[in-house]
Amino acid sequence: MTDVFEGAWRAPEIEVMEALRGWAVAFAELNQHMATWMDLPTTDAQALGQVLWAASDGDPLSPARLGQRIGMTSGSVTVLVNRLEAAGLIERSREHADRRRVTLRPTPAAQERARAFTEASVTEIAGALHETDLPDLAASTVFLERMVEAATAATDRLRTGPPPHRP
Repeated sequence: MTDVFEGAWRAPEIEVMEALRGWAVAFAELNQHMATWMDLPTTDAQALGQVLWAASDGDPLSPARLGQRIGMTSGSVTVLVNRLEAAGLIERSREHADRRRVTLRPTPAAQERARAFTEASVTEIAGALHETDLPDLAASTVFLERMVEAATAATDRLRTGPPPHRP
């Protein structure tokens, strides 16, 4: 994939993109372990992770937003949410003025299982963070926030625009 970037990108930019790809692969592997830990299919664990993160940020997801985040149609999300609800891992609630709007929240059981997984899996990541100087962490945060904004903008543009012409 490096050859895609060569010529148009500077060597440090390519190195950053390769490092980000490496992080994405490592994070996906951790998600696979979480799925095994939670005894869930990978897609269900990914969805549950999104619900857990959103709730912890104080911005719970609707099924539509969950579908956008994990790349599933509304029908598929409904089936997935039904499975997670039947497993006792999420709850649907109607806590908005518009009572038709559904919010997804993790159950205490899901929070406990996720907490146990995090405790078992976070040692090396916490060590890397603790060993990093505060100015480097601050610069990394700013950089990653820019990358998230750029990726989100690209996703929004690609979602609304026509697919590229394929030969």
